[in-house]
Amino acid sequence: MSNPFEALRPALEVIAQEAKVLPATGQALEDLMRPDHEEVIDRLRSGDDALDVIIEKPNRQPYVLLKPLYRHERHLLRYFLDGSARTFFLGDAVEGTRRTPINVAQVGAAVVFREDDGQVHVAVSRHRIYLMMDKQAVSFGDRVEEIIKKAGPRFGFHDLMQQDGETEVTSPGKEPRSRAAHKAHHLMAQIEDELGRKELKRDNGHWLVLDGSLSKDLYAWTEVPQFLGIAKSFSREPQFKLPGARGGRSVNLYELLADLPFSSRTCLFSARSGKAAVWYVRLREQKHLDFPLMGVIKVELPNPSADAVPSELADEISAALVAERQATPHGRDTRWHAHLYAIYLAEQAVKNGFVSMEALKAGLRWPTGSGAADAREARL
Repeated sequence: MSNPFEALRPALEVIAQEAKVLPATGQALEDLMRPDHEEVIDRLRSGDDALDVIIEKPNRQPYVLLKPLYRHERHLLRYFLDGSARTFFLGDAVEGTRRTPINVAQVGAAVVFREDDGQVHVAVSRHRIYLMMDKQAVSFGDRVEEIIKKAGPRFGFHDLMQQDGETEVTSPGKEPRSRAAHKAHHLMAQIEDELGRKELKRDNGHWLVLDGSLSKDLYAWTEVPQFLGIAKSFSREPQFKLPGARGGRSVNLYELLADLPFSSRTCLFSARSGKAAVWYVRLREQKHLDFPLMGVIKVELPNPSADAVPSELADEISAALVAERQATPHGRDTRWHAHLYAIYLAEQAVKNGFVSMEALKAGLRWPTGSGAADAREARL
């Protein structure tokens, strides 16, 4: 089997020649994100809009009971898009008094399509491998980037300190390594955008379900027919004003979801100045879960016109989502209680395309350096 990381070797050679490399212990170390990235991203993307404007009609009740809509009755949700990213710290490159971490990220996304008989297959997918470093911290950053650009479409270079509007909030600070995993997820979102907007060919009558909160870029998918976003982890900060007598009542997220019955949705709230409708759906009964926010998903529906969304449409979408809960990756994912099974399958399709940790360690070894680098060969 050929080395899947062979195209990165010329770039690693330049780094080893120009700098002293301090390899990661154990060849490579996976960098994880803290705190929960999805929750932070949802808080960032939700903005400062107060969720106190009901943006549906004719319903004015805070909670709506649903009858699950299964695919044999109406197969509403057909396409499911998800992405995944894994980031590995390879070591530090030290040039005099300057230093940059060297990271490699495997990033990908996939769309799965479900047939009428329930069979699911991959409609389109894409995987990329990124070499990441603080390009401005060393003198040879531009050379490394140029080498990676010539490695082919599957490979990419990314500057850890390049601003993107999200990493600065999700991973603030000046330490480049702490930004690597967050950068990888931002690159993952770009691939999701490519697949959903450009690569996926589908019928107008079939809905596309995206995993995660919708960014401002996704709301601009004017050329893409029916789609919505589903967040399994979401911001705990929003305040809501529920309809009712004497001007209604204000509640926080915990109060809103604590009273949300099983197989029910909340009313629709306005977000992004009416350009999106946001609501919550309870997929699982609370008696089997640890706290009120478990078993609940957040739904985001683009609403370019900013007009009130028909309650019938919200009911239909929510009922179809409740039906999606019946198969679940219990024990295989900590978010099992809020997973849609087809989304889980899309995520697995992405991860199955990643190179294994064993192959990564075997395929990525620091080459023998010269000049300022150590004369001995060091394994990552």
